[in-house]
Amino acid sequence: MQVKTKEAINSSKLSELVAQGMVEKKASDVVVMDLREVKNAVADYFIICSGNSDTQIDAIADSIEDEVFKHSTQNPWKREGKDSREWIIIDYVDVVAHVFNKEKRKFYGLEELWGDAKVTEIDKAN
Repeated sequence: MQVKTKEAINSSKLSELVAQGMVEKKASDVVVMDLREVKNAVADYFIICSGNSDTQIDAIADSIEDEVFKHSTQNPWKREGKDSREWIIIDYVDVVAHVFNKEKRKFYGLEELWGDAKVTEIDKAN
């Protein structure tokens, strides 16, 4: 019997899986920032979303990890913010997921900070 292993995925596919994990838990304002053409960028993609409650923010973060693992058996390199649930970062090195409560997202303004990035808004209807 031959066991089929899951292949490593590129950062573009990984960013799609992260966004899908966000949408699965009804995250709002999901944005994919393509940083590949931005000088001195720390990753290929930032995927940002907002949650409406601590519970939803936690569920979104779990959904991201589940979705990525299901399709690639890849775990995050690092996670931060699970305790406070105001801003959870899930770092896959080339792809970084940011799950914010709305106030923190507005305060930090990552979309403005990386203004040179190509930004794609994800429509939940997809």
